Amino acid sequence: MNKSFPRLAAMALALSLTACSANAPKPEAPLEGARIGGGFTLIDQDGKTVKDTDFAGKHRIIYFGYSYCPDVCPIDLQKIAQGFALFEKQQPERAKAIQPIFISIDPERDTPEVIKQYVAAFHPRLIGLTGTLEQIKAVADAYVVVFAKQQGEGSEGGGYLVDHSRQAYLMGPKGEPVALLPYDESPEAIAAEIDKWTA
Repeated sequence: MNKSFPRLAAMALALSLTACSANAPKPEAPLEGARIGGGFTLIDQDGKTVKDTDFAGKHRIIYFGYSYCPDVCPIDLQKIAQGFALFEKQQPERAKAIQPIFISIDPERDTPEVIKQYVAAFHPRLIGLTGTLEQIKAVADAYVVVFAKQQGEGSEGGGYLVDHSRQAYLMGPKGEPVALLPYDESPEAIAAEIDKWTA
């Protein structure tokens, strides 16, 4: 037997204990320092003016989409909502300090009334935001979200589709970017990612 093995094992144990220590440095957030996010003034599902500063002190889960989206948006939102609901069940107190937000990129059709009905289908705490096209373009640019109205063959009863990039952002208490949530994975994976970066 290698005589140095006990010493190496002791060193490994010491390192592992150090890594588990409360004094261990917190890992850098994946989006730390990225130029994502910014101020906005929009309208919520109740027709009230909402500003980004209204969420100060809370983490935010932000997803851009639109209610007439035939498949992608509702699937993404369902998974995000399920992941958040699972986290709520596991960490109810911490979940109170997180606000899920849906921002429409189709303000022409997504009126507050439409948004209200839409977000209610996913989670009772999900806030839906809309506004003028100029306001939506400004907030989409700030969050590095690209969207474009597609004329021609569109969704059933909608008349057109809107192509858009897909991101589910986890933003920090000051509105800073923290991480991307894995909307294409399981609710458990989403809940784990929320837990990881909001502790």
